[in-house]
Amino acid sequence: MMWIEKIEVDRKNAERFYVHFVKEDGDKHTISVDQDILIEYRMKKGMTVTREQWAEMIKKDDEKQAYKMALRFLAYRMRSKQEVVDYLKKRHIDAQTIERVIGKLQHEQYIDDEQFAHAYVQTQMNTTLKGPYVIYKELMDKGVSEDVITKAMERYTEDMQRDKAIKWMEKINKQSKKRSYQEQKTYIAQLLHMKGFPSHIVEMAKQHVTADDGKEWEALIYYGEKAHRRYETYDRYTYEQKMKQALYRKGFSLSLIEKFLEKKKEE
Repeated sequence: MMWIEKIEVDRKNAERFYVHFVKEDGDKHTISVDQDILIEYRMKKGMTVTREQWAEMIKKDDEKQAYKMALRFLAYRMRSKQEVVDYLKKRHIDAQTIERVIGKLQHEQYIDDEQFAHAYVQTQMNTTLKGPYVIYKELMDKGVSEDVITKAMERYTEDMQRDKAIKWMEKINKQSKKRSYQEQKTYIAQLLHMKGFPSHIVEMAKQHVTADDGKEWEALIYYGEKAHRRYETYDRYTYEQKMKQALYRKGFSLSLIEKFLEKKKEE
């Protein structure tokens, strides 16, 4: 048995109290508890407490602190169950307490992976140009089950994926560096795959990459001059063969390459 010698407010947190206990042998112990624990056990000066009650108070207070910690974490945005678990683990909350807190949060609907997944997919669709595979992986990384993700991803229809892919393609086209038409198509396809779009959507988007003769010729001159500086010391035959190989690898047509080589002859 032990008895409460005094109770005082934590000056740094008015919702917490220091409870000073005295054991039968005279040893003293102080614990900090939440005001809800204080009220639940009707603690007051002179009250006797068993060791079991004392241990239970500490256990419940640990749970209360972890619960409030989780609520603060959830206040910023919706979270998956696994995100909350990981957050509490990083704060050194023990596994049993985490399990009880998660159960309570789920019961009170503060955590719901189905709602979270649907909201996450909708937000990514509304605010980003991400493809479905990237969003799917992000949800997997957040610990959401495959069944829940698959259901949530149903709202990201093929038409929407195509529109997103085309918007992304148009954005890249505007920022395009000096590339041949074929090289630009390949480059855009690679980026779309990295963005998480399936192959058939990428192929659809590639059809919207249009050739611009002016840009094509400008790009050819850029790469042609670089190749020319590299091979100009070779004999005429070797020079032309190496020039054709280098520019063809860049995706330029043979007719355009011949035109450039004729231009260099005239200079």
